Amino acid sequence: MSQLNIENVTLTFGGVNALSDVSLSVPKHEIVSIIGPNGAGKTSLLNCISGFYHPTRGSIRFGDHELSRAAPNVVTRFGIARAFQNLELFRGLTVVENLLLARHTHIKYSLLSGAIFYGKASRIEAENRAYVERIIDFMELQAFRRAPVGTLSYGVQKRVEVARALTLEPQLLLLDEPMAGMNVEEKEDMVRFILDIREEQGVTVVLIEHDLGVVMDISDRVYVLDFGQRIAGGTPAEVSADPRVIEAYTGVGADQPKTKPAPAGQVAT
Repeated sequence: MSQLNIENVTLTFGGVNALSDVSLSVPKHEIVSIIGPNGAGKTSLLNCISGFYHPTRGSIRFGDHELSRAAPNVVTRFGIARAFQNLELFRGLTVVENLLLARHTHIKYSLLSGAIFYGKASRIEAENRAYVERIIDFMELQAFRRAPVGTLSYGVQKRVEVARALTLEPQLLLLDEPMAGMNVEEKEDMVRFILDIREEQGVTVVLIEHDLGVVMDISDRVYVLDFGQRIAGGTPAEVSADPRVIEAYTGVGADQPKTKPAPAGQVAT
């Protein structure tokens, strides 16, 4: 059963297409990767799903919800969270404080109740703190919980970024290059966390990642974009053997090398 359905999504900036009639589906509890060369339109597609961009035309449905015109905060309330390629953390705050801030959508008590911090406000605060501590344990961040995020290594900060998204209790997690800039050991840890997020948390994962070895190892299905268009989709084995995918990555089609120019009037971001 598909949890996310994208149908004929086109995204245009000033008459220039970043995405052109892109369609794909994401079944529940799967890890689905979106790959493609630099500038293929991968992040633009995630921006459309998460509400940062609104498609020029086409439909994005998450369960019973239409997302194509939804604001980011509404998309979050529907059960979608995102970890960004460029870290979106408060560097001067601790790991615990960053994660507690992400729980703001789950804080539902009146100003008066919050001012006196008694009854419902106290109970909800305790519940939120307990949930944050569970995510800290899950992402193995116990040793860093009181450390300012800006003092942590890049690999740990990437882990905090994923943890921040998980504190929103998503049904669908969007990961934009979560392993970019990591060393081999850090990548292995992140792969393990992604698999555990699906298996133990029951969260569907949509992944953008340039490490094709990782993509082919952990994905249930893979979609390939090139110049803003979907050129392939299927199992990792099917996609890796597709001549269109090989050409998109190597620039070599048939039996001779060739340079692939961008189609007229199109640009991908």
